[in-house]
Amino acid sequence: MNTKDTVIFDLDGTLLDTLDDLAGSANYALEQMGYPPRTRSEVRSFVGNGIANLITRCLPEGTDRESFEKTLAIFKEHYGAHCNDLTRPYDGIQELTDLLLEKNIKMAIVSNKADFAVKELARIYFKGSIPVAIGEMESQGIRKKPAPDTVFKALELLGSRAGDSVYVGDSEVDIKTAANAGMDLVLCSWGFRDEEYLKSLGAKTIIHTPLELAERIIH
Repeated sequence: MNTKDTVIFDLDGTLLDTLDDLAGSANYALEQMGYPPRTRSEVRSFVGNGIANLITRCLPEGTDRESFEKTLAIFKEHYGAHCNDLTRPYDGIQELTDLLLEKNIKMAIVSNKADFAVKELARIYFKGSIPVAIGEMESQGIRKKPAPDTVFKALELLGSRAGDSVYVGDSEVDIKTAANAGMDLVLCSWGFRDEEYLKSLGAKTIIHTPLELAERIIH
């Protein structure tokens, strides 16, 4: 991989382990609506395409639109208050972002998570190192991943070019996003999809520790 001056990170399953808070809020919403809970493993397989899709997958098949909207609203309210109860950076992430900052590598976060939660978690964990954090903004005409819109917005704000940047994620959505944006891709093995699954999708570059990323892009 050629030397890069910019890294665009996915958030959930890449920088932060958010699974327990997502599962907690999803199951709270399901319980309030009288639906059965989902396991942690099920929620792990459901995340990646935004919270509306997460709730759709959590609900029983055939759930009507009104019930979906109520469940989603409950989830949003609960997650807004509890998005950082159990969430934490993966081991080595803080060291990675500090090193990239030291080497003048520009960084941004692009996620399908609700924009308010992306910005709040970025503020808490990466305020000094990652200045751009973009979540789901489809109401503003910016398509979510795997469309490249939010990635291009992040590159614009950083003053970077796709060819000088690398996209780092952990899922099938991220594979498609990087391809649609015309960017080099690095996938992490510690996220919400296991390595064998990523390889089955044709993943070429998979790292097993955050510092492996720095080794690949800093020469």
